[in-house]
Amino acid sequence: MGSYLTPPVYAAFVWWFSTGAVLLLVGRTAYGSALKLVSAGALLLAGLYAIAVSADDITAGGAYAAFTGTILLWGAQEIAFLAGWVTGPRPQRCPADARGWQRLSLALQAILYHEAALLACGVAILALTSGSANATALWTFAALWVLRQSAKINLFLGVPVTNDELMPEPVQFLKTYFARKPVSLFFPLSVTLAIAALVIMVQRLVEVAATPFEIVSLTLVSTLFALGVIEHWFMLLPLPAITLWGWGMGPQVSEDVMEQGGDIKDDVVPPLAGISSASDAAKLRSIGARQRLEDEFRQRFRELHPRPDLGAGLRETEPVATINGRT
Repeated sequence: MGSYLTPPVYAAFVWWFSTGAVLLLVGRTAYGSALKLVSAGALLLAGLYAIAVSADDITAGGAYAAFTGTILLWGAQEIAFLAGWVTGPRPQRCPADARGWQRLSLALQAILYHEAALLACGVAILALTSGSANATALWTFAALWVLRQSAKINLFLGVPVTNDELMPEPVQFLKTYFARKPVSLFFPLSVTLAIAALVIMVQRLVEVAATPFEIVSLTLVSTLFALGVIEHWFMLLPLPAITLWGWGMGPQVSEDVMEQGGDIKDDVVPPLAGISSASDAAKLRSIGARQRLEDEFRQRFRELHPRPDLGAGLRETEPVATINGRT
């Protein structure tokens, strides 16, 4: 029974904690570049080592080691990306008048080196596990890469909620390539294909997996894939991402929040005078971000579900002069 229950809990915790930890490390200005560089290097070496030593290990422990090694390797390149070290040949904001193929070309130039780094990680994993019995690392990386590419395309084409408040300052320019609007046709297509792939994984887990290694390996990968699908649905809901990883946000108010929501007002966040620590200020700012997202959600709901009868009722019961006289 532990072969079925422990892997999804472990995968969910690693997914949640690793994301928040990377955001915390990169977003905190108090953490210098040296610490970030050492952390990225340590994760890179530890990940490669775990993948290499577990390549021929077909025990449950081998599956956990390969899965963890891939997450560590992915975390290393995420630090390099979010810290702004490995982005692209044009790490600049998207011009406001860019459209069509020009916008696509500029977006690719903004993340080209990052995409090359991801492919290099995949090649390294393939080289370390080629001909080996334990393919957990390769399948884990494939799940992460496919879902990440799908998320990037959806953000580029347009989604109602981009959750770009979580982006650290060095990569704030990337939010200008996101489109905040109703989803494109690619969203239902990508989510449908992802769910179909997840169903196949679960089917194999139930019908084919027999050994503890196979059960743990398939469960880890399928759980991670399911969490990636859930992340796609976060693009339609304004609250979960902030709620899950708000503890990993930097203390400063991001440029994104300032542009989208304006200055933090007294009716959203209490005055900052008398706050005893930077962490208290960060909590209040996080509350302001959540409040802004809730307001956006309510506004979007009103737009999708208009109440024309309400406006008509007001016009019938109150004089026009009274309405126009209100502030």
